[in-house]
Amino acid sequence: MNSAATATIPSANILGENSKGVEVIFQLLSREFQQSTKASEQNCHDVARRITTEVYRICHESKRIQASGSVESSAMTLARHRLQQCLRYYQLGSNRGRVELHSTLSAIIYRYINPPQKQLSYQGRLTIIEDFLQSFYLEALNAFRRENQLGATYRPQTLLELSEYMAFTERYGKRRIPLPGRQQQLIILRAQTFSQHQPPETSVDIEQAAEGSNNEGDGCWEEPAVHQLRSTMATQAEPEPEEDTLRSVVVTELMNYLEERQQSDCADYFSLRLQDLSAQEIESVLGLTPRQRDYLQQRFKYHLIRFALLHRWELVHEWLEASLHTNLGLTPQQWQVYTAQLDNKQRSLLELKQQGQADEKIAKTLGLSMAQLQKRWFKILEQAWEIRNSLVSGSGASTHE
Repeated sequence: MNSAATATIPSANILGENSKGVEVIFQLLSREFQQSTKASEQNCHDVARRITTEVYRICHESKRIQASGSVESSAMTLARHRLQQCLRYYQLGSNRGRVELHSTLSAIIYRYINPPQKQLSYQGRLTIIEDFLQSFYLEALNAFRRENQLGATYRPQTLLELSEYMAFTERYGKRRIPLPGRQQQLIILRAQTFSQHQPPETSVDIEQAAEGSNNEGDGCWEEPAVHQLRSTMATQAEPEPEEDTLRSVVVTELMNYLEERQQSDCADYFSLRLQDLSAQEIESVLGLTPRQRDYLQQRFKYHLIRFALLHRWELVHEWLEASLHTNLGLTPQQWQVYTAQLDNKQRSLLELKQQGQADEKIAKTLGLSMAQLQKRWFKILEQAWEIRNSLVSGSGASTHE
């Protein structure tokens, strides 16, 4: 073992009689960071040391882990989880990592950002979410400094350190805070307080930290950490891939569609689904019984299908790479079977759509009203949707969601 690694191994005196386990985990993290990143050896050692220390602190403080009798196994599991989370943000890069973190936290607090006596639109909530997250990022940075015993002026300077900070911020926001009779995520509690009181000070905006501020008179930008975060996040920034952009447009359009139809509870459900929360977690967050959650899910599916196959079918199918130009995403063999199942008017409608003719002209040609045309087109798209889902799932069941 080289001297640099030895010098940065966390103190076993602080962590109890686990010096062997500490060294094993530290060496694992250091090696993985060196193999998976372009960071310097010392930088990898520093991040590995902080994660190892945090892991063993959690294992030491957790009564459940201590009572389990498998402290070393729990420590290794926690360490691997933190390693993968950090590397995930590293692989995304400074710009996409920031967008991913911002989206994750925004989805968690979406339904809780609604000031008293105000019925905000989807866009209105996003504006307040932006304001709230400004202060939360600085709170997370201060918590990161405090828990890792770093100086008050510490700020991430490399992509690996920035990834470590963003992974910590996600975990920090998701921490469960015990309340009478229940637990709640820390960021939700902060969002509820912010929504009620609207504090005047909003210090760090992760979006502005990456792109800079045009307001030279804004005093909060005097904070050195903000300048460093801004320059680090802007480093190696890459353009957002087209598929990510399309996904963002689809999500925004679907949210607007739900809000316009006064389906705010469906919008709340959708925001939680974007986080891949389990049914039980969604019930807990929304305060629903399993039966109420199932009813809400079915109602959301109804609106989702209407949106995807009627309201904005072109946008959704472009995102799914299943446009008319690609035979609705079907293989040549599937397309042959699919078109053979259509009746004459459906085949004519499909051909005219592929030719790019306007709906009004198609309706006149086929002798249909606009309502009849939409109903037939919905059915055509639904049949193709069923085939694509069967291909993905390996069964004939439709999974519209």
